[in-house]
Amino acid sequence: PIRSCIHPQTAMKTSMSDHQVLIPIGDATETVDTLYPYFRLIEAGFRPVVAAPEKRKYQMVLHEIRPGWTITKEWEGYTLAADVAFKDVNPDEYLGVFYSGGRAPEYIRYDEDLVRITNQFIAEIKPIGSVCHGVEIPAYADCVRGRRMATVPKCRFDLEVCGGTFVDEACVVDNNLISGRTYHDHGHYIGPWIKLLEEAAKALTVSR
Repeated sequence: PIRSCIHPQTAMKTSMSDHQVLIPIGDATETVDTLYPYFRLIEAGFRPVVAAPEKRKYQMVLHEIRPGWTITKEWEGYTLAADVAFKDVNPDEYLGVFYSGGRAPEYIRYDEDLVRITNQFIAEIKPIGSVCHGVEIPAYADCVRGRRMATVPKCRFDLEVCGGTFVDEACVVDNNLISGRTYHDHGHYIGPWIKLLEEAAKALTVSR
C-alpha cells in the first residue's frame, strides 16, 4: 500500500479549512518568485490559486544579473497554468494575495480586473506579499501611498512616484503588506507573510 506523505497535523489543518490565496501571473512571470511562495503555501496548508489575464498556460522566466552585466539577463523557465482569469476572480473567496516579479507586472498591472482585485485586498486589509517587480501592480492601483515597501532598486521610482517609501531590506512589514527585494530575500519575508495568513485563517475560523 502507498503511504500518505501528509503529516497528521497538516491533514487536520487542511480538512478544517481550505483557504485560497491568489497569485496573479502573466507571460514572463519570474519562475523562482512565483514557485517558491506557491509551494510554501501548499506546505502551510493553503491552496494557491493562479490567476492571469486568461485561463491558459503561461511561460515563466528566470532573471539574474550575470558578471559583466549591469542589467538583468533573462532565460525561459517552467510553464504554469492559470486556474482562473482575472475577470472571474471574486476577492471574497481569497484569504490573501502574492505579487511575484519578472516582466509580467509591467503589463498585467493595466488589467482593470486586477486593479479591482488589488483595491479590494488593500481595502479589506488582507495579507499581501510582494517581491521585485510585483510592486508595480499595487503601485498602479494606487495602493502604496503612505506605505513602506521593499522592491528591486530599479522599481524604486515606480514605488516612490506613487507615494510609497522604498526600504532596502530583505523583509519589510507594513501592517498587512509584507515585501522583499528579489528572490534572494525569499527566506526572509515569505515566512512572516505565511504567518500573517495563518493568523487571518485562525481569525476567520473563530468568527464562524
